Amino acid sequence: MIKCNLSLYMGRDRKKIQDVVNETGLARNTVGNLYRDKASRIDYDTIDKLCRMFHIGVGELLEYVEDEEQVSPAQNDL
Repeated sequence: MIKCNLSLYMGRDRKKIQDVVNETGLARNTVGNLYRDKASRIDYDTIDKLCRMFHIGVGELLEYVEDEEQVSPAQNDL
C-alpha cells in the first residue's frame, strides 16, 4: 500500500492543515485526507505543491509499505 507522510512533515514544520491550505491553494478536504492518510488518489499537481512547500521529494511524501495482511506467514519469518 502507499502511505502518505504529510502529517510527518507538517509536524516537523509545525504546520496546521489551514497553513497548508493557505500556502498551497489546495482544498481543505484534500489536505485533511492526505494528513489522515485516507486519500484514495492524488493529483500530480497536489504532489508537486506539497513537495515544493516542504522541500522534499515524492519518495519522501509518498512511500510504499507492504500490507501486513497480504504478507504470508512464511515471509514474516524472514
